[in-house]
Amino acid sequence: MRYKITLEYDGTDYVGFQIQPNGPSIQAELERALKLMTKGQEITVYGSGRTDSGVHALGQVIHIDYPAAIEPDSLLRALNSITSQAIRILEVLPVEDIFHARFHAKDKTYLYRVSLDHFMSPFKTRYALHHPYPTDISRIQEALQAIKGKHDFTSFCSTKTDKVNLVRTIYRAEASYQPVENEIHFIFQGDGFLYNMVRILVGTCLQIGDGLKPVDELERLLAVKDRNQAGPTAGAQGLFLQSVGYLSFEQRAAWTQAWLDGKIKDQNQSIRDEK
Repeated sequence: MRYKITLEYDGTDYVGFQIQPNGPSIQAELERALKLMTKGQEITVYGSGRTDSGVHALGQVIHIDYPAAIEPDSLLRALNSITSQAIRILEVLPVEDIFHARFHAKDKTYLYRVSLDHFMSPFKTRYALHHPYPTDISRIQEALQAIKGKHDFTSFCSTKTDKVNLVRTIYRAEASYQPVENEIHFIFQGDGFLYNMVRILVGTCLQIGDGLKPVDELERLLAVKDRNQAGPTAGAQGLFLQSVGYLSFEQRAAWTQAWLDGKIKDQNQSIRDEK
């Protein structure tokens, strides 16, 4: 039986979502819990995508194939009782056998938090970037308009990427001041994101807000396609995968049929790459 599971986690003490040889991961912790629940059976966890070391999630989505039918609420309670306190299962839904957490995702939304506190609270250090400098948010808001739409984001992608196609479509790119927290909150929604893309965008935007770079800097960087000219990669601690949007049942069925018919040559090709 296939289940779609939505979860949140504090990524501070993990090497990322995906299993890595150099430390604990969210995926490994989930698979450990499932193995305990099934008395030794190996169950693979498929995520909507990877989050890097130190990055958090408010709405990561995975799917699993459980060896027996189980009530969604029972699966939720069992996982929450076994997994680390850094991980919480929010929702469990039974889905059709063709559903795939990664291949059927149509968009993702990320939140990035920047604390403007002169001396940041110790209760923020794991969850926000410390930026205690005068920052003109209106300059950032104006600059972000340039990245909306479909663009080549080479300048905002780590040179370590293994991706060939660096074109992505951004639907939302916003920055707002949150007075209660004294923070800037960035929101980015798009059909896909490149390695370190959000963090490089934030690092560059802060330079614009500080007056170190002109307001049209993002537009210029999109044109030059050179990572070395963009700003620094902001820290992982401020980044949260907020939510993942999915195709409808009919669209998922159509994608799966296209793959079976050979119209999608690589199963790792996402819906985004078909647009």
